[in-house]
Amino acid sequence: MPDGPLIVQSDKTLLLEVDHPRAAEARRAIAPFAELERAPEHVHTYRLTPLGLWNARAAGHDAEQVVAALMDFSRYPVPHALLVDVAETMARYGRLQLVQDPAHGLVLHALDRAVLAEVLKSRRTAGLVGERIGGPGGDSVVVHPSERGHLKQVLVKLGWPAEDLAGYVDGEKHAIALSSETVSTTPDGGEVRKPWSMRPYQEQAVEGFWHGGSGVVVLPCGAGKTIVGAGAMARSGTTTLILVTNTVSARQWRDELLRRTDLSEDEIGEYSGSRKEIRPVTIATYQVLTTRRKGVYTHLELLDARDWGLVLYDEVHLLPAPIFRMTADLQARRRLGLTATLVREDGREDEVFSLIGPKRFDAPWKDIEAQGYIAPADCVEVRLTLTEGDRMTYATAEPEDKYRLAASATGKNRVVERLVAQHPDDQVLVIGQYIDQLEELSAHLDAPLITGATTVRERQRLFDAFRSGEINHLVVSKVANFSIDLPEASVAIQVSGSFGSRQEEAQRLGRIMRPKADGRTAHFYAVVARDTVDQDFAAHRQRFLAEQGYAYRIVDAEDLEPA
Repeated sequence: MPDGPLIVQSDKTLLLEVDHPRAAEARRAIAPFAELERAPEHVHTYRLTPLGLWNARAAGHDAEQVVAALMDFSRYPVPHALLVDVAETMARYGRLQLVQDPAHGLVLHALDRAVLAEVLKSRRTAGLVGERIGGPGGDSVVVHPSERGHLKQVLVKLGWPAEDLAGYVDGEKHAIALSSETVSTTPDGGEVRKPWSMRPYQEQAVEGFWHGGSGVVVLPCGAGKTIVGAGAMARSGTTTLILVTNTVSARQWRDELLRRTDLSEDEIGEYSGSRKEIRPVTIATYQVLTTRRKGVYTHLELLDARDWGLVLYDEVHLLPAPIFRMTADLQARRRLGLTATLVREDGREDEVFSLIGPKRFDAPWKDIEAQGYIAPADCVEVRLTLTEGDRMTYATAEPEDKYRLAASATGKNRVVERLVAQHPDDQVLVIGQYIDQLEELSAHLDAPLITGATTVRERQRLFDAFRSGEINHLVVSKVANFSIDLPEASVAIQVSGSFGSRQEEAQRLGRIMRPKADGRTAHFYAVVARDTVDQDFAAHRQRFLAEQGYAYRIVDAEDLEPA
């Protein structure tokens, strides 16, 4: 009997023995189709879901590959019923296709008429489709173009995800070429030119997206998602609308496009709270697009301001719910979502799948690290025992107050000081959730603080000073979770977070994973209050990174060297 690291159970759970010699190999094999649910020290629990299997199918994996992976790594015989279910679930994807018909325009075409009959009988599809082509027994039904996105959403929920082969409008042509070299400025004002080209996995990501037409590219933080976006823009050669999380991110996108492409400053516009520029390439913030006055989204005209050929969604896992409705109206445009993790804390992964597109490319973090494109990372959970007074306050607190009390425990200040002292020559980020806690840490460390109230100009000044080494320590709120490029940061100390948010944990580790010039290892510390909900949430937060192969060492705060 094979001694594999995996136990495959009939309830669709997969148990992975972490210490097994083939565990890393098995993790890579199941990553395209299985989702990690729990990651304690010795046995990790994954689950097979329809959405995970459909994403794998859309990315080019077939049922034979999935079945082979399960059988190859399983310690015991795999339940036959589960293998049948995997094959049948994956076969559901693409039995319905959205295509362009010369006579009727957009139609929903069935490779299996019984499936079409089933979905048309559902009340959910009423009003989304028109006449049956070829009479009651026909294998196609007319779809109004404006309902393309809504119909795809409904079909996913009905368990019959449609393959969208209907094509896209070309959009307004606008030539964009990638540069062959980058230009940087020396301290004395001179210029240094270096040859540059896309990395192999970035080229594969662009090809995967372009071949599929629309969809999501999943790459680790620091692996160059912006360059994948630039490559897609060059491949499209059209006007492009880029949606980003905030104004700082918008300006980083602009700077990177100026470095990596032949676009000029006049060709790139910013559409944010402070500027309303519409150019061939326009970078807009999610916030401005979701701004409402008297219940009306006042900036929706941006979606029709140009004949966009490509729409890019940066940090697609953070896409606000109202943008989903707007995306339903953009189905005729090519759409590319960029993210480090498809995990959404609101559980709306199925809407990303149906409205942006399925996963087209996914590179495991450890694979990119092994190639030297992101820094190796050492993850440590530092557990702090609360003082007797803090324990009593916590024990008698209302449930809704417990996390804040545990996450903001005053003893964490001393732990952070000790950790900072262990890294005297490193650029250190201290990241947290609660402003009063961060203000206290800022004063303790004599380090600048960046929060949501910090102006964009001041944020950029402090980030620039940190990049240049003028300041070595920076205390930041969750405004620095996303799309902030701080390549020299090599240590991150997390004191509090958004409860059990897996994607936030991934983003925060990502802040320090840009490759270091000297090949140094990055260090990520999570300071956690022992025997509290802070510890429970920390275990949940670490699940995604455990799925990527990162193990957290646990150390006691009392064992740290004094500052």
